[in-house]
Amino acid sequence: MIHKVVIANRGEIALRILRACKELGIKTVAVHSDVDSEALHVKLADQSVCIGPAPSSHSYLNMKAILSAAEVTDADAIHPGYGFLSENAEFAEICTNCGLTFIGPTAENMRLMGDKISARQTVTKAGVPILPGTKEAVTSVDEAICIAGEIGYPVIIKATAGGGGRGMKIVHSPASLPNAFAAARSEAQAGFGNPEVYIEKYCERPRHVEIQIMADKHGNVIHLGERDCSIQRRHQKLIEEAPCCVLTEDVRRKMGECAVAAARTVGYSSVGTIEFLLDADSNFYFMEMNTRVQVEHPVTEMVTGIDIIKEQILIAAGQPLRFKQEDIQIRGHAIECRINAEDPEKFTPSPGLINGYHTPGGLGVRVDSAVYDQYKVLPHYDSMIAKLIVHAETREEAIRRMDRALEEYIIEGIKTTIPFHQKIMNNKEFIEGQIDTGFLERIKLV
Repeated sequence: MIHKVVIANRGEIALRILRACKELGIKTVAVHSDVDSEALHVKLADQSVCIGPAPSSHSYLNMKAILSAAEVTDADAIHPGYGFLSENAEFAEICTNCGLTFIGPTAENMRLMGDKISARQTVTKAGVPILPGTKEAVTSVDEAICIAGEIGYPVIIKATAGGGGRGMKIVHSPASLPNAFAAARSEAQAGFGNPEVYIEKYCERPRHVEIQIMADKHGNVIHLGERDCSIQRRHQKLIEEAPCCVLTEDVRRKMGECAVAAARTVGYSSVGTIEFLLDADSNFYFMEMNTRVQVEHPVTEMVTGIDIIKEQILIAAGQPLRFKQEDIQIRGHAIECRINAEDPEKFTPSPGLINGYHTPGGLGVRVDSAVYDQYKVLPHYDSMIAKLIVHAETREEAIRRMDRALEEYIIEGIKTTIPFHQKIMNNKEFIEGQIDTGFLERIKLV
């Protein structure tokens, strides 16, 4: 069993990991930048180590400092959370070579599924449907124009090492392709240190539906159902829910089977997510795999009753899965709203001191957050400060519960996106389930 974990992250996910470790009887080490010394996970951990100044490149992305923290505290494992080093194959490899348990998949899994082209090739072998597109990186504008003409417009250009919407451009005509191609390559280089891009058919008004999977080191793979993550702004998820309200049982079964087959094909071990695009005719297509725990994992926990972080830790420790596929039952409906320290009209950052804080409560309400009254929201990191999650018997009840919880949530001193989420919960189309990835642009809320 793992005895002591270095939590190589900050904010709500660091606190989430800490809680899971404590319930498993595992000691924790919080690493933090110098400006994060008052962070809640730092206060609650068994030990803490400062790993550098505020910039992430000098602290939360500083591999040497994190590994040194593990050494001086006699830790035997590292949990990277999400973001930062969570999908860095080099870091996972170094941890393993140093005799540390990396709580996540192998470096080989990360490299194979982190590159979008190799991921597409891999899942195709498993019989997973993909959109028409290139099998290799596209290196020139002329080649891009030729390929786009064969596929048919609209097409989408994507970074092979991409994520979060960076290095991604939708193209509707040959005239706009050269500029889009150059911009995508430039963003890919700046964001991931790799300018390579590929092209695939653009799916109009799709839903973004993902399957949560768990796989152990003994060849057992299961899925925990799906999440609908269609409410997005510039490819960044804002609201997630489970299950997806439009899936038929047949499509749900097929999507789950495809996700499990994809994980088996690469010999995957850990928790992860297979992401799909779902079109208006209920056809689904592989988009990418996230080889880490997701921000939105709580909605799946709420409808299955399974603690995904605990299971991830137990898998890393070499234990077999504690559940079989037939044990997984989806109960009710869950919704998550990401609460960001941002102006709800302009979506610009709003760091500062929180001088009044009250969380909502009641049956079926959960708040994952590391902020508190008199906490200072820092400008150096991601603006998400909380996740508000609700669970109810039906989607209609969950929406009403979320609306009520948002009204109760008090965060003073800074601006937050709570008013934005309240608008969504009261939007007729959202209530009726008429959503897709272009929903916010269509209803003019962004």
